[in-house]
Amino acid sequence: MARGTSPLETMPVSRFARQTRWSLIVLTGAMLAFLYLPIAFLILFSFEDAATPGLPITGLTLHWYQVLASDSAIQSALLTSIEVAVVVTIIASIVGTMVAFPLVRRGVRAPGLLRLGFTLPIMIPGFLIGIGLLIFFRQGLHPLIDVQLGLYTVVAGHLVFTIPFVVLIVASRLQGFDRRLEWAAADLGAGPWRTLRHIVLPLIAPAILAGALLCVTLSIDEFVITFFLIGPQQTLPLYIYTQIKFGVTPEVNAIATVILLVSLLAVTLGSILLTSSRRLRRRRAE
Repeated sequence: MARGTSPLETMPVSRFARQTRWSLIVLTGAMLAFLYLPIAFLILFSFEDAATPGLPITGLTLHWYQVLASDSAIQSALLTSIEVAVVVTIIASIVGTMVAFPLVRRGVRAPGLLRLGFTLPIMIPGFLIGIGLLIFFRQGLHPLIDVQLGLYTVVAGHLVFTIPFVVLIVASRLQGFDRRLEWAAADLGAGPWRTLRHIVLPLIAPAILAGALLCVTLSIDEFVITFFLIGPQQTLPLYIYTQIKFGVTPEVNAIATVILLVSLLAVTLGSILLTSSRRLRRRRAE
């Protein structure tokens, strides 16, 4: 073997290697097109001039975004969804992070059984969770407490299936956490709270942020559980469901495009903040 030659370059290659490689490339392209072409058409149809979007495109306009800006019903539904998502994200991130610590650090008995119990709502169909919570709020607590359906019950329903995701993400990060960093901080005189603030939380911050972003997406997107637990208010998925009975209008595509852009912006800002914080910590360490 010549010096500097990789052993992989001298290994025998199947005569079908080129065809297999191109087949995998074509398959990958087809899967990406299947995933992202509907989103591309959604964005394109939001600029469609006709009231009924479709191909061929008759013209491009911003009229439907202007209609969206003046539609109080869809704005109210969007604000309701955002309000619920923010509350759910804050509570789920805090509770899920707190639960992940004893599950990983073995501070409780039977952590495997408890982890299964916390992640079980992910595997339960949404309509079963919705029906169960509806019976619990309307009949299970009666006559001691009369719970009226509304945003509070929707938040409770969303927490049931969002907290497990935060627990799984943060717990996976804690499992690979180097405990020697905490021991070194303790040797240098740092107390538990200072170690948690300056060592543990900064290192698991990406996992907490990932769980929070996932909670926002799941909460805004949730329809089935919200349908069973909502009161007189209306979230964005419910509004779109009521409007889609009469056909998909470019206004619905416009609000979906706005939500998509805001989600991408939030993910980008989160990545920038995490990168900036890492660079700042490195500079301080140097």
